[in-house]
Amino acid sequence: MTDVYKRLAKKLDELPNGYPATESGVELRILEHIFTPEEAEMTMQMRPIPETVEAVAERLGKPVPEMQRILDNLAEKGEIGSFKMFGQQMYMLFPFVIGIYEFQLKRMDKKLSEMFEEYAPLLLKTFGAFEPAVARVVPISTQINQDLHIHRHEDIRKLLEEAKSFDLMDCICKKERALEGHPCKHTLQICLAFSPEENAFEKFPRGKVITKEEAIKVMEKAEEEGLVHCTYNVEDGQVFMCNCCSCCCGILRGVKEYKSPYILAKSYFTAEIDQDTCAACGICKDERCPMDAIVEDNGSYKVLAERCIGCGACTPTCPTESMKLVRKPESEHVSPPANLMDWNIQRAAKRGIEIKIE
Repeated sequence: MTDVYKRLAKKLDELPNGYPATESGVELRILEHIFTPEEAEMTMQMRPIPETVEAVAERLGKPVPEMQRILDNLAEKGEIGSFKMFGQQMYMLFPFVIGIYEFQLKRMDKKLSEMFEEYAPLLLKTFGAFEPAVARVVPISTQINQDLHIHRHEDIRKLLEEAKSFDLMDCICKKERALEGHPCKHTLQICLAFSPEENAFEKFPRGKVITKEEAIKVMEKAEEEGLVHCTYNVEDGQVFMCNCCSCCCGILRGVKEYKSPYILAKSYFTAEIDQDTCAACGICKDERCPMDAIVEDNGSYKVLAERCIGCGACTPTCPTESMKLVRKPESEHVSPPANLMDWNIQRAAKRGIEIKIE
C-alpha cells in the first residue's frame, strides 16, 4: 500500500473530528477504496476552510480550468466537500465523519460497508470522546410549545422554513446496514441537506433536489415514523437534518452500543408520563422510544431521565395523550458552540491538537 494513504489518514486525524489509527490498518484500506493515489495527494493539498477554485489554483500554481476539472472530480466522488457560499462555489477538505463517509452515498458498496463496520467501534468511540458533542437532537416539531422561548437550533421547522435549497438523500446508515444484511423497516430516502443559498445543490446533488414544501413533508414523515431529528451541535450554521433510527444510525449506535459520551447532545427537553391518564398500553416503550428510556414499573410506565434524549418520538402516538415533552431547567442546558468555526476550535482544544491551515 502506498505511503500516501498513511499521510492522508494522519492529516484527517489532525482535524478536530479525528481519524484514529488501528492495528489492522482498516482505516488505510478504507481510504485506498475511496481514493486513487493521485486523488489522495490532491486531497491533502486542500485546506479545512472554504476556498474558491481561483484561490486554490493560485495557491497551487495551476491554471483555473485544470483546477476546476480536478476539484469537480474530487467533489463528485465525495472526496472533498463543495457548497455554495455568498453565491460562489466553494471547495474544502472535510473530515471523514461527518463528511467524506457521508459523501460516499452513491459509491457505497459491500466492501466499504464491511470495512466501516470493522472500523466503527474505534472511530465512533474516538469521534464521541471529546466535547463539544458532534450532533444535537432537535425535538419533533409538533411538540414544541411556541409559548416558550425556543432557540433557533431547537426548531427544525424554522430551520427548514428559513432555507432556500433542499437536497433529499437516502440515509447512508440504512444503506450501509442493508448491505450488511440488516435492512431497516423505515423509509430509506429520508435525510435532508439544506442551504440559505439559491440553487445550492444543482452542481453536486447527493440525492434529489426538492422544494421547501416537500422538505417539510419529509420532516413530518420522519416524525410519523418515530425517527430522531439530528443536526450539527451549533447555534447557527445547520446544513443538514438526519432522521435517525437506533438500529442503523451511526450516531445513535455510538450512544447505545459504543458508549460515546459526546457524540450526541440531548435536546433541552425530556419526556414525561402523566401517571393518572396513562393506559399502560406500552406503545411508547415497545414501538417508539429509540433509546430504551421507557420502562414498565408496577403495571405502569416511567421515563428514565438519564437515557431520554428529548427527541419526542414517543409523544405523537400516545392514545391517551399522556406523553409530553417538558422543558428542562435552565441549569441543565448545555449551550452549543456558536457556529462550526467555534465548534472546531473547542474540539481541537479538547483533543490537544492545533488546527492546521497550510
